[in-house]
Amino acid sequence: MRERRQTARMKVAIVDDERDMRQSISQWLALSGFETESFESAQAALKAIGPDYPGIVITDIRMPGMDGMQFLKRLMSQDSALPVIMITGHGDVPMAVEAMRLGAFDFLEKPFNPDRMTELAKRAAGNRRLTLDSRALRRELGEGGTIMRKLIGTSPVMERLREDILDLGQADGHVLIDGETGTGKTLVAHALHAVGAKAGRSFVLASCSAHDEETLAARLFGPVEEPGAALPLIEEARGGTLVLEDIEALPERLQARLLSWINDQGNPAETRLIAISNLQERGKSCEDVLRPDLYYRLAAMKITLPPLRSRGEDVLTLFNRFAEQFAEEYGCAAPEVSAQEAAQLLQAPWPGNIRQLMNVAERAVLQARRGSGSIASLLMGDDEIAETTMTTEGKPLKEYVEAFERMLIDNTMRRHKGSIVAVMEELCLPRRTLNEKMAKYGLQRSDYL
Repeated sequence: MRERRQTARMKVAIVDDERDMRQSISQWLALSGFETESFESAQAALKAIGPDYPGIVITDIRMPGMDGMQFLKRLMSQDSALPVIMITGHGDVPMAVEAMRLGAFDFLEKPFNPDRMTELAKRAAGNRRLTLDSRALRRELGEGGTIMRKLIGTSPVMERLREDILDLGQADGHVLIDGETGTGKTLVAHALHAVGAKAGRSFVLASCSAHDEETLAARLFGPVEEPGAALPLIEEARGGTLVLEDIEALPERLQARLLSWINDQGNPAETRLIAISNLQERGKSCEDVLRPDLYYRLAAMKITLPPLRSRGEDVLTLFNRFAEQFAEEYGCAAPEVSAQEAAQLLQAPWPGNIRQLMNVAERAVLQARRGSGSIASLLMGDDEIAETTMTTEGKPLKEYVEAFERMLIDNTMRRHKGSIVAVMEELCLPRRTLNEKMAKYGLQRSDYL
């Protein structure tokens, strides 16, 4: 879809009360590959130019009725990122400067050079394309693209994480990902690749702790002379993304070689490097073990994943999703979660994060299949959780009630595959109340169909 957006011709809306001027601008820009549409007044143009208008605007300043300055203010109020090029007459330069302050992209003074106009239009169209691509990706992110859909959760920290992934995914630089074990760092690396410009190219994943130094050197950079040897990772990933897990385990000699490879690529880099660190859990940081010049090259763009204990009711959403997946795998019903069990899931410290929650969900499904056990017993029987405390931080009763209510509606909607009538009957809720609660908790019926 991104490819089609990039190759589509950008529109130019030409707004001028003089017919000859509209025609001459339109003909010239059409020869330069633009799709043009003309309007004799600002009022007429406003009917066709919306917040996501797929192009740019070229408008005269002096027009009867709504003049160019008023037109610009209206356009900026509905889409401040829309590039607007103002055409000014002799003596209107101060007005054009004011237009730039209000958000105009640039201005042309009559009589203007057509080549200059084309150059401005191309620059403005390039900016507009980037804006529209970014918005489209944000919508895709909000709706849940294939890879982004796996980043489940509506907590503020997850909303920020998705925004960070989108922003850094579109950038050219290398990235460092850190966070506690089990938080999904490799999944985030996949997401960064999926939303970036290299999405359709190679994605190569390797662990720096899986081999001794000699083997790792050969695997990364290749043997000096060895016909028929496997392609080194830096060549396999050329033009795409190379992900190095456990970057803290990279020997110092190979750190120097990796830095040299990064520097040789220049800017922007042909191959993007994503480094994943697992040191935070041991009270250290990647900065403590990597040579400073390599660390700062990687950490210029850094993502730290939030621990599960900071994600609030995402815990229940994730538990339900995992339980449903395991129930389908084992051919049984997912366990029902009581209000007390929901509170216990929310209170658990989850030192092993998502990976640990997934293990508990699988064991809960296996217990339910046998018709015995409880989620509470699983939590208390988990050594990692039992070593800490089940009541790490008190929360208002209202938060627990709302989290349980959201989970209950979510479970019921999934069980009835989005049937509003069936959910109303099971939960004894009038339609208006159910709609209000679904809106409150960010639940969409389309997600369950």
